[in-house]
Amino acid sequence: MTFNELHRSVIKAKKDGTPLPENLTDKEQHQLDCLLHPDDHPLVWKLADCDCKDSECAAACTFHALEIHDGKAVLNPDKCTGCAKCIEACKNENLTFSRDSIKVLEMLKEQENPVYALMAPAFIGQFGADASPSRIRTALKQIGFSGMIEVAAFADILTLKESLEFTRNMKQPQAFQLTSCCCPVWIKLIRNDFQKIAGHLPASVSPMIACGRIAKQLHKGIQTVFIGPCLAKKAEAKEPDLQGAIDAVLTFEELGYMFDTLQVDFSKIKGEEKEHSATAGRLYARTGGVSHAVSECVEKIAPDCHLEPVFANGVADCKKLLEDILNGKTEGNFFEGMACAGGCVGGPKKIIDAEKATELVNDYAAAAPYKTPAENPYVIDLIHRLGFFTIEEFLKSSDILTRSL
Repeated sequence: MTFNELHRSVIKAKKDGTPLPENLTDKEQHQLDCLLHPDDHPLVWKLADCDCKDSECAAACTFHALEIHDGKAVLNPDKCTGCAKCIEACKNENLTFSRDSIKVLEMLKEQENPVYALMAPAFIGQFGADASPSRIRTALKQIGFSGMIEVAAFADILTLKESLEFTRNMKQPQAFQLTSCCCPVWIKLIRNDFQKIAGHLPASVSPMIACGRIAKQLHKGIQTVFIGPCLAKKAEAKEPDLQGAIDAVLTFEELGYMFDTLQVDFSKIKGEEKEHSATAGRLYARTGGVSHAVSECVEKIAPDCHLEPVFANGVADCKKLLEDILNGKTEGNFFEGMACAGGCVGGPKKIIDAEKATELVNDYAAAAPYKTPAENPYVIDLIHRLGFFTIEEFLKSSDILTRSL
């Protein structure tokens, strides 16, 4: 039995309440244990041992999380960021990403507490032409979720936070700002290898963490499942100062697999329309989106303060940009890094091509009924429900959007 066949059979067994596969080999039993207990295993799973003479998997990791000992790949989970480069480089396809699908199905089946899907901004178009945002919302409810929240709305809030911090930081001589909003691999790279400029990184959480924290504060006892194209989000959710905001992380590939196995037909689903996000937050899904959103916001709140963005694509490009900043070889005052080419739409567990996804994200952003976070009534309502009269008061007085760096 292949790993994918085993995965599908376990999903069906959990859905139907039938026995799990039996008479498994030792290798299959290990794979089953990974599926049933993902939190007991690292982000990268070894499906089988292999002879790693070329060591391409280890060489692909910027963070030196994978080493070769006696011809076998050994992962150091403390160093792994979930960038997935080793999985892409493994010629024998013996490495794969951690999966939370069985864990999530059990959460949905038990329903001890409401379970909410927190959908990443890059979700547009990922599940087929018939899978509109409204139909995805309904489909998630059909398989047991209590509702879907667009994380882009919380990107809106963080856009305001980064914009205010940028206008304040630019009053300092030779000032610049490293964006801290989206990519956990970018943050890890700065914290690990570029401590000399880490002080230019605002102590902000990502939209995923902000969404999880705020949702749990407003709805006590709920469980949250983040859904996106990124393996690194599984690592971010488990970081010590961020734990508790997110209970599980599914990739688009995992959710698509669940939709397929559970025979969800989007063409037969009636959509449930809700608008959570503005243009700004929706653009976070692609390269340059954060810079564009913050730039637009800065122009409105401080017209005399000019943002000059520079952004990097891919881990190697991010590292080069940070080296150039460190050595004074770059111009600009706002630096955005995305570990995946194209931004989140190019994540390792996307379903559609990044170029096509970028077009769809741009169209979705252009269609937003609100252009800036300050105009978004959903954001304003959230702030009021948290006990603050204005967005500025919330950003200055609440620590819900901050983390330790």
